[in-house]
Amino acid sequence: MIKPNKKYSDILAAARVLFWKHGFKRVSVDEICKEAKASKMTFYKYFGNKTELAKTIFDNLVESGEKEFSQIVSSKISPAEKIKRIMMLKLEGTENISREFINDFYLGNEIELKNFVEERTLKAWENIKKDYKSAQESGFIRKDLNIDFIIKVQFKMVELLKDESTVKMFESQQKMIMELATILVSGIVDESYVK
Repeated sequence: MIKPNKKYSDILAAARVLFWKHGFKRVSVDEICKEAKASKMTFYKYFGNKTELAKTIFDNLVESGEKEFSQIVSSKISPAEKIKRIMMLKLEGTENISREFINDFYLGNEIELKNFVEERTLKAWENIKKDYKSAQESGFIRKDLNIDFIIKVQFKMVELLKDESTVKMFESQQKMIMELATILVSGIVDESYVK
């Protein structure tokens, strides 16, 4: 196994920017290498192909998001501050994503990547479900809510990204995602919660 270094990190960073802007299909290994100032030989030293790179990026981001979400939910800050930080986390996670990114990673025809994203997302939701239950026990999230249903609703929200008439209501997909997140978060927090 090759130990990651600066070039490895440069390739990940360059690919993330390009994938977020243009999606998966439209970005070539050559473009990634050019943006990262790395040779194709260096690229293939770390990644078997573009799909493996995309999976690594997605996995790293989801893992980072899971950790941050868990830290926010379990922190000793006020409910208002928790909501603010959760929304900022969502905002940062969706910043600069394009329609092409959503289509290629979540809805696309690249079966290996789409299956990986679905499997990794399910795993992430299992971890988030634990955090939701913990937040419910602490009183931050309303005790009367069915956590499995909340997670199902969040999955259904992804389907709204496929609906062109819904997408056209917003100036960007990021604004739409933030609106959905605001509605969801506002509806699950117990307003009587005091830390």
